[in-house]
Amino acid sequence: MASNRWLRPEVYPLFAAVGAAVGICGFQLIRNICINPEVRVNKENRAAGVLDNFAEGEKYSEHFVRKFARNREPEVMPSLNRFFTDPNRN
Repeated sequence: MASNRWLRPEVYPLFAAVGAAVGICGFQLIRNICINPEVRVNKENRAAGVLDNFAEGEKYSEHFVRKFARNREPEVMPSLNRFFTDPNRN
């Protein structure tokens, strides 16, 4: 029985991790195909050659997540880090 071998409860986290990875890859692929200024899918745009559209490229690279994370500390758990490293908490 292949279903008993592969559908055990121990395998569910593996399925979730692989599903999340496939979802992230699919999102990035669709994002690049649809809105990347350097990717040209139809023939008319490919015939245009190299375009110097710096404003469109900057709009693509400066997306919401990058703007949100720009002025933040590179910490996963800032409150926990402050709790253990702040000398004034004694």
